Amino acid sequence: MDQEVLVQLLTDLEKNLEKKTEDLLRLVKKYHKSDGTHFSYTEIIEGYKQLAGTKGLQKFNQKLIEKILMKPIRTLSGVAPVTVLTKPYPCPGKCIFCPNDLRMPKSYLADEPGAQRAEKNYFDPYLQTTNRLEALHAMGHSVEKVELIILGGTWTAYPKAYQIWFIKECFRAINEFGQQNASSKIVEKYQKFQKEFSENQKKWKNKAFLSNDAQKNKQSMMSLQIKGEQIDVEGKDNYNQLITKYYLEPEKALGITEYQRATWQELEKEQKINETALQRCVGLVIETRPDEIDSHSIKDIRRLGATKIQLGIQSLDDEILRKNKRGHDVATVRRAFALLRQAGFKLHIHFMANLYGGTPKKDKRDFAKLFKDQDFRPDELKIYPCSLIETAELMRYYKKGLWRPYTHEELLEITSFTLTHTPEYCRITRMIRDIPSQDIVVGNKKSNFRQIAEAHVQASKQKMQDIRAREIRGQKFEPQEIKLKIKSYQTQVSTEKFLQFVYQDKILAFLRLSLPKNKNNEVFDELCEAAMIREIHVYGRSLGLGQKNQEKAQHFGFGRRLIAKAAALSRQQNFKRLAVISAIGTKEYYRKAGFEDGELYQFLAL
Repeated sequence: MDQEVLVQLLTDLEKNLEKKTEDLLRLVKKYHKSDGTHFSYTEIIEGYKQLAGTKGLQKFNQKLIEKILMKPIRTLSGVAPVTVLTKPYPCPGKCIFCPNDLRMPKSYLADEPGAQRAEKNYFDPYLQTTNRLEALHAMGHSVEKVELIILGGTWTAYPKAYQIWFIKECFRAINEFGQQNASSKIVEKYQKFQKEFSENQKKWKNKAFLSNDAQKNKQSMMSLQIKGEQIDVEGKDNYNQLITKYYLEPEKALGITEYQRATWQELEKEQKINETALQRCVGLVIETRPDEIDSHSIKDIRRLGATKIQLGIQSLDDEILRKNKRGHDVATVRRAFALLRQAGFKLHIHFMANLYGGTPKKDKRDFAKLFKDQDFRPDELKIYPCSLIETAELMRYYKKGLWRPYTHEELLEITSFTLTHTPEYCRITRMIRDIPSQDIVVGNKKSNFRQIAEAHVQASKQKMQDIRAREIRGQKFEPQEIKLKIKSYQTQVSTEKFLQFVYQDKILAFLRLSLPKNKNNEVFDELCEAAMIREIHVYGRSLGLGQKNQEKAQHFGFGRRLIAKAAALSRQQNFKRLAVISAIGTKEYYRKAGFEDGELYQFLAL
């Protein structure tokens, strides 16, 4: 069945090969496997190699792979993104819109592409990282510069030893990629755990979480799965209780908890190796909640090597936060922003429309506040209109007629508003969460809604100025026509300078410079009296370390030129030092630029 659909997809690609890459990528999304999911790009490539010249398909055409299946958009932002998920674990939140899929960490669904990869790899960080690197490499991408994105509920709620182990294993996988590979030994270890688990079924009564077989897990968990309208019903266990009972307790008894722990020293060893490894981690992202942020948690996050925080704020309306049982208020969000910005982190915010109690008018007001109020002003955004999932408590509200999904017109109104009201220093990374249509009870099921909204904005002759809309990507440029622009804006703790090299209306590179209003840093003593580089990014296809290409933005000297300008601006404001929140894999770059190592940051004397 799946092969027949794949043949139809490949036939369609052959017929439309002269169309734009974006059109062909959308075409791929039209085809589904028998389980309702899309074909991965690796599956398409391998299938095409095997089927070309048969089943009515033309002979093998390398152009098809080069134009479509390489999916160039992945590394045109300058790095190879590697997303991994943590294992299911109790969450401090009780949000009514959040899915309660017992096979996944809180808020994630088993049918999502990243979640499927995680389950197939036992949620093991080494296996997931290796698998993703292999897939990107097989599609022709350079994987020498990796942005490691760690998702899975509330990161800071996991045990410290697990957090350290998880990051350590990700680094180890990056360090060993293409050389030594421990994947087979790790798989054997989980299989041993699984065998012991299976031999004690009467004791455990459940064996879902020690299998990497999605169908078996689905069948064995069916009787336990939570229905959204049953949440908080007397006598019914909630997500946290079920995860603890059927997952954490057996893990502890089997020795998995002990296996999944590491020390700071073990992590630091892998970090040190990564500083000069063939593949380097040039960015590390974790996600958490505003009420989990304090000076102590920030120090641990930074010690892990993180450079960016995905923060689920969802709304800037206290009443909506209360109605949706978010567990924090807007004042908590303000505090989290202030602390994270002082520590130099990039702020990647999750904003949700269509929450219980919300309206398009309220959503637009809140979104405008995100940038008008200087206490916020994030660097990146994910816009997630609420989707109704059967396992979410929101089902109860929907069945009572208290909540409804936005109509197509209402959704188009709010998404178009976000596209036209995001400033030039912020990037809308994603719009509409990649939830498989079969998991959505009611509401929008169009995964390409961003393209619909962008087309609507363009047709109305409005302008999009966020970073993503202006990235140079693979476009050529004339070096003599490049200009440096500086955008200044205020936050509650700093004056921010957004330095960008632009060609016509396209952005080639940028630097985020933070000039603290109070030179006595509230979070890190080593940052006192220092200005801060929070991010440097150069666009163009990801190139190997030291690789030159004069037609691309990378390796054109933009980074060093931006650093020199940031140093000059900091010196003008009487700062004695310029700090940078460097990733582990970028430390060598900054050392060569004159920076010296501090405890958790690097510094350039001014």
